[in-house]
Amino acid sequence: MKMWVVLGVLALPLVEIALFVTLGAVLGLWLTLAWVLLTGVAGVLMLKGLALSGRRGLREGLQEGLQDPLSPLAHKALIGVAAVLLILPGFFTDTLGLILLLPPVRNLIIRQMGQRMRGVMVVRRGMDRDDDVYEHPRHDDRLP
Repeated sequence: MKMWVVLGVLALPLVEIALFVTLGAVLGLWLTLAWVLLTGVAGVLMLKGLALSGRRGLREGLQEGLQDPLSPLAHKALIGVAAVLLILPGFFTDTLGLILLLPPVRNLIIRQMGQRMRGVMVVRRGMDRDDDVYEHPRHDDRLP
C-alpha cells in the first residue's frame, strides 16, 4: 500500500507535465495560462467561502435535525480538498478537484469511508480534552 502512494506522488508531476505539453499544444499558451489562473482563483475563493461559513452551517444543520452530524463536516472537508486540488497548477489535479465538487461523488466517498470506519472504537485515556486518543480497530479491519 505504501509503495503505491509513493509511486503516485512521484508520478503526479510527470502526468501534469505531460498534460501541460499535450493540452497546451492544443489550447495554446494564453488559454492554458488562463485555465490555470482561473482554477487557482476559484480554489482560493472556495477555501475562503468555507472559512467564512465556519460553524454557522453546521449549527443550522444540527438545529434542522440532520440524521448524521458528521455528514456536513465530511462534505466541507471534501470541498476543501477539491479547492486545494484546484489551487495546484495542473490539468489532472483540476479534473480531480472538479469531480470532487460533484455531490454524488462526495456522497459515494463519504459512504465508502463510513463503511471502512464502521467498527472502529475510540477510547480516551483521561477526562481532559487534550488527552491522547487511542483508536482500537476491529481485528478483521485489513487493507484490501
